[in-house]
Amino acid sequence: MIRDYPTTPFTDQKPGTSGLRKKVKVFQQPNYAENFVQSVFDVIDGKQGATLVIGGDGRFLNREVIQVAIRIAAAAGFARAIVGRGGILSTPAASNLIRIRGALGGLVLSASHNPGGPDEDFGIKYNIANGGPAPEKVTEALHARTLTIDRWRAVEADDIDLDALGEVKVGEMIVEIVDPVADYAALMEKLFDFPAIRAANLTMAFDAMSAVTGPYAHDILENRLGFAPGTVRNGTPLPDFGGHHPDPNLVHAHELYETMMAPDAPDFGAASDGDGDRNLIIGRHRFVTPSDSLAMLAANAHLAPGYKDGLKGIARSMPTSAAADRVAAKLGIPAYETPTGWKFFGNLLDAGMATICGEESAGTGSDHVREKDGLWAVLLWLNILAATGKSVDTIAREHWAAYGRNYYARHDYEGVESDRADTLMAELRRKLATLPGERFGDLEVETADDFAYHDPTDGSVSRNQGVRVLFVGGSRVVFRLSGTGTSGATLRVYLERFEADAIDGDTTDMLADIVAAADAIAGIVRHTGRTEPDVVT
Repeated sequence: MIRDYPTTPFTDQKPGTSGLRKKVKVFQQPNYAENFVQSVFDVIDGKQGATLVIGGDGRFLNREVIQVAIRIAAAAGFARAIVGRGGILSTPAASNLIRIRGALGGLVLSASHNPGGPDEDFGIKYNIANGGPAPEKVTEALHARTLTIDRWRAVEADDIDLDALGEVKVGEMIVEIVDPVADYAALMEKLFDFPAIRAANLTMAFDAMSAVTGPYAHDILENRLGFAPGTVRNGTPLPDFGGHHPDPNLVHAHELYETMMAPDAPDFGAASDGDGDRNLIIGRHRFVTPSDSLAMLAANAHLAPGYKDGLKGIARSMPTSAAADRVAAKLGIPAYETPTGWKFFGNLLDAGMATICGEESAGTGSDHVREKDGLWAVLLWLNILAATGKSVDTIAREHWAAYGRNYYARHDYEGVESDRADTLMAELRRKLATLPGERFGDLEVETADDFAYHDPTDGSVSRNQGVRVLFVGGSRVVFRLSGTGTSGATLRVYLERFEADAIDGDTTDMLADIVAAADAIAGIVRHTGRTEPDVVT
């Protein structure tokens, strides 16, 4: 039996770049999650008889919202819902399942790298049939629907057992509980040379951060690739991520960093985030920035079976360093600069214009799915190490010797009052026309703009994607507000300096003059009251 539940709209359900993210207590309000899920189904066509994928990163509230989503999906006319056992599906695994099972789309329940728990964050996003995040035309329609919704509909049914593999019926819809790892691991075995990685006898430390990649890493790294038991740390997904922040950077994965800087460090270290789409790469005594990792993976991808025929193109988000552009130029393939948000990469991948994509926020991936993929990056690095017999440090130094080095850092000012952050950006935009020619210490502004992207696949234009200030000689600073937080605003300042020959400098020292210029240009201290960033990556 299908029942209608009267409701009233919430005014704060506009999806960001990665869906709707709010505090758990917001989602726990009566009708809040139900309104959003129903609004998703109200604006998408083709539901009758279709397949839907549902899963999440295991954070607090994951199971409860999955049960609700199943009942609403059954009422909406879906014929089948495929759900990861225990409610678990990494974001890249969900993308893969959508693609291989011909699903109409999927609900991914995650707030990515944000903390989890009763007082922390939760999120829902909708991915479309290509496996990637919904485009703006869908999220705009979804937001509009959340402002007018007056009822949600659900099949009256008991909760199902999310931990039992197999099929059950909810109303007329079949719910299939699947192993969340199996199909994803099989895809990885096709892309990478698992026998060569096993034969290389590498040592490794992987921090799953008590998040979704634990089961995937245990199966792939320890079982299939033969790394020693204990290689995977924090490998059990926990609703509060063990009280830790599941963001794979040098602040939140500091224990891994200490392990990799120790005299007896293993050959390779890596971590992934809450929902499994981001990665941290550290070799013995060598941290690799996400921007450099993208460039180095692209330069060496041909060593893996899945990429032996070469790349069609490389795409990076605008704030990501230009290191990958130099690889594309040497390979004679296109380089694309897009706004932040994986959906822009998805258009290029679908069109066959790019093969590997990456963002400075620790996300890299390829055309195997339509999301960034943390374990994919780890496995490609392992394949490269096995094929070359070289260390991460040697690969990095040889790369910089060939291409030059982009010294790079991102400064995050978190939880800034939204009004203050908006005022900073508005004031900065008003100055753009007069910045060229101005000097800040030894730096001279060459150009300054508000980045706009003209999508070569569909002709759409995305404006106001971040302010760029480019200095004579190739250095630059970028300012943008992040859409991944749940309260206040995060001001992100991206700092980059290119050196053709000086590859052994200290990053902090090399960027000091650009940091000073960034504050002089934008008035960061004046607007935010902050004298230091909260996080440096």
